Amino acid sequence: MPQNRIFDDISARVSQVLAKSPAKDIEKNLRAMLSGAFSRLDLVTREEFDVQAKLLARTREKLVALEARITELEKTPQSEA
Repeated sequence: MPQNRIFDDISARVSQVLAKSPAKDIEKNLRAMLSGAFSRLDLVTREEFDVQAKLLARTREKLVALEARITELEKTPQSEA
C-alpha cells in the first residue's frame, strides 16, 4: 500500500504544479475553443440520438405491421358492390 500512497502524493504534487502553471490556462483556453467549435456544428447529444433511434425502431415495427395487414387485405376477395 505505501506504493499507492507514493503515486497519490506524486499525482497531487503534479496537479498542484499544473494548476499554477500556464498549462492550466492552455487547457482552459483549449476547452473553450473546442466548445465553441462544437457549438457551431450541428451535433446532437447521445440522449437525443438514443431517443430518435428508439422512435425510428417503433416506426419501423408499425410500418412492417401495416404492410403485412395490407398484404392480407389484398389477398381477401372483396364482394362487388
